[in-house]
Amino acid sequence: MTARPRRLARIAAALAAGATLLAVTGCTQQGDGSTSHAASATATSTAPLRTIAAKAGLRVGVAVNTDQLADSAEYAKLVGQQFSTVTPENVMKWDATEPKLGTYDWTAADQLVAYAQQHDQLVRGHNLVWYQQLPAWLTAAAPSMSADQLRQVLKDHITAEVTHFKGKIWQWDVVNEAFDDTGQLRDDIFLEKLGPGYIADAFRWAHAADPDAKLFLNDYGIEDAGMKSTAELQFVQDLKSQGVPIDGVGFETHVDSTYAEPDLETELMRFAQAGFDVAVTEADVRAQTPIDADQVKTQSGIFADTVSACLDVPQCISYTIWGLDDKDSWVPSTFPGTGGATLYDEDLKPKPQFAAVQKALARGVATAKKRVK
Repeated sequence: MTARPRRLARIAAALAAGATLLAVTGCTQQGDGSTSHAASATATSTAPLRTIAAKAGLRVGVAVNTDQLADSAEYAKLVGQQFSTVTPENVMKWDATEPKLGTYDWTAADQLVAYAQQHDQLVRGHNLVWYQQLPAWLTAAAPSMSADQLRQVLKDHITAEVTHFKGKIWQWDVVNEAFDDTGQLRDDIFLEKLGPGYIADAFRWAHAADPDAKLFLNDYGIEDAGMKSTAELQFVQDLKSQGVPIDGVGFETHVDSTYAEPDLETELMRFAQAGFDVAVTEADVRAQTPIDADQVKTQSGIFADTVSACLDVPQCISYTIWGLDDKDSWVPSTFPGTGGATLYDEDLKPKPQFAAVQKALARGVATAKKRVK
């Protein structure tokens, strides 16, 4: 992959930021300017990402597998030590929270929220409306429901969930992946029965249940210029012009390292300049397996660039990595023949990608004064 001018500039900036990272971590450099292996190990153990990110004015988060959080002490330790926000991978989705119509199960989600509170972390609620992971009862019943019936079911679900967690959620992904790859609203049961107005309704209902939570539209494939990002920008601008209480747009940022790197900063800035908060919500960088040293280098560079893109846009309020470690990553099963998409290996050891994120965050410390609080 050919480096873009922006990446070259960031490499130079990262070198300048090296002194900041070394000061935070206590690393020592060799005579040739490289960092010793022992020093690198010290860096990853003594400079948590959340500590460096806080100095840069950014929240850094991770999507949490709550089974692992409960079963693995090391997993739980890393989640609390390294990150200042958490996102539930699955336990706030509709199939988990309302397994039967009108019967709610908040157990696993409550446990994650309690963990976050114990570790001084904010929570991204993920998600309220999505065309996938719907409860079986809804999938079966929705086709025969009237529009009024489905609207009431949707309103009741959103209201119940947001009310239950009122005051405990920083950002809600209110509607997830509402657009298809062509930039059209996704042809799912909600659009078919309710029309595009269901999205505005979802935001209004969520806001009514918790006026203090930040409300986001979240999607993939908007990290680069194209039909989809342009369509979503126009859509959220239209929502805002109608008085719909939408605060921000989430950029999932699932990246395949074999393709051209998206111009994330430009797209973040386009939405920010239109008056929205933005966030990187599900970042990972997959590579073809087996993964060699060159691929690791490319992955590390992409992670660094996406962090820097967020840092360089003052309205980018959080950067979240989708999954702590490669063992529990969704990538291999979804994209066969790929993997290595996270910052930790299958033994929960930090990879070079972790150090790349550290350095990118350290670079942001020098420009923290430009960021919104």
